Amino acid sequence: MNTISVFILGLQCQAQVNEAVNRGLIYTKTGTQVSSNLNFTNESSGNFINNGEFHFYRNYKNEGLFSYSSNSTSGYVVFEGKNDIIQKITGDSPSFFYDVLFNKPAIDYAFHLDNEIESSGIVNFYDGIVLVNKNNGGSFTFLDGANQTNASSKSFVDGLVTKEGNDSFKFPIGGSGNYRFAGISAPSNVVDQYIGQYFYENTDNLYPHKNKTGVINKINDKEYWIINKEIYSKNSVILTLSWDDQITPKDLLVEDAKYLHVVRWDLSQNLWVDEGGIVDFQNKTVTTPVEVDGFGIFTLATIKPNLLNPGDVVIYDGVTPDGDGINDYLIIDNIQNFPKNSVKIFNRWGTEVYHTSNYDSDNNVFNGFANTGQSFGGSNKLPTGTYYYILEYEYNRDGESYMVNKAGFLHLENND
Repeated sequence: MNTISVFILGLQCQAQVNEAVNRGLIYTKTGTQVSSNLNFTNESSGNFINNGEFHFYRNYKNEGLFSYSSNSTSGYVVFEGKNDIIQKITGDSPSFFYDVLFNKPAIDYAFHLDNEIESSGIVNFYDGIVLVNKNNGGSFTFLDGANQTNASSKSFVDGLVTKEGNDSFKFPIGGSGNYRFAGISAPSNVVDQYIGQYFYENTDNLYPHKNKTGVINKINDKEYWIINKEIYSKNSVILTLSWDDQITPKDLLVEDAKYLHVVRWDLSQNLWVDEGGIVDFQNKTVTTPVEVDGFGIFTLATIKPNLLNPGDVVIYDGVTPDGDGINDYLIIDNIQNFPKNSVKIFNRWGTEVYHTSNYDSDNNVFNGFANTGQSFGGSNKLPTGTYYYILEYEYNRDGESYMVNKAGFLHLENND
């Protein structure tokens, strides 16, 4: 077999016809530009330290170490090409890139990712969609401090994207040829790790739209997002979802989308719940007013305009904690937008049996058990009956704070 030897800074790389193979050490110095017009394989014995600029015009496979020097702020990798051939990024060993550019025009799913890419710098989605094949080991991770630029309908990630660190982030995600980003605010904990993925699918079969709190009107039946927290902490984020005039159902966008909110599937209750919504019509986004109460499945929905006004909440006065996913706890729609709140519940003799602050946060809800006062038959489980509640919350309007008080009766059905 014919081979040639390539020396980079005195280090040897062997290349075969139609394929370049590294079995040793390659080091590219800052300011050095190198390219491969052949299929490139970094074998298990290969050690590739890229502090310069490396262009891949054909397939890339990594079975060894591909990285950059510690504390380096350089190390640029470019995947590009002018032909209509899919560029495959494969290999069983993760690839550590600093800055990355994807630039391959005029082809759907230009890049097939079956390798684990981790970036510490800027990922430039200039042209070409990156299809992540998770079942083949593909993954895309933005490390602490990493970010992306230029993501659009021409170039994004179709698949799951992971973001580490405590900076705000706009997930460059989409599906079925559609760029449909989601954004999160900066977490307070640097070790947090979030994942985002978009699906151009109807959620109704798996997450029935009929199971929803009363304030929700119509749920998006075309698309949804998964936003999850991979490393557990009590931190949460403000979430932004986007809409598209050609994809998002038009009946969700009536009257300049003013009724559009973010909704979440509450797994514990098997119920769609309202996370609120601040509409930016110019940028076509909806943002939750405060940090979301949970993670998982999100989509867009409209609320009933005559049921929930700004600064208002809706209290559902029936509680049946029987595990059927319907009214298993005292539901107060929109209360997550007013975290400075308190809930008190009294029995018919005026004895306080429940008292909490910041209701509906971190599973802080009334589900038929007393947390104050005397026990009932040696248990905190409250008997079936009618109870009286007092809700107080702070509402900010035009820079002024107001305390809102609501009171009424609720019926608890707490049979074994």
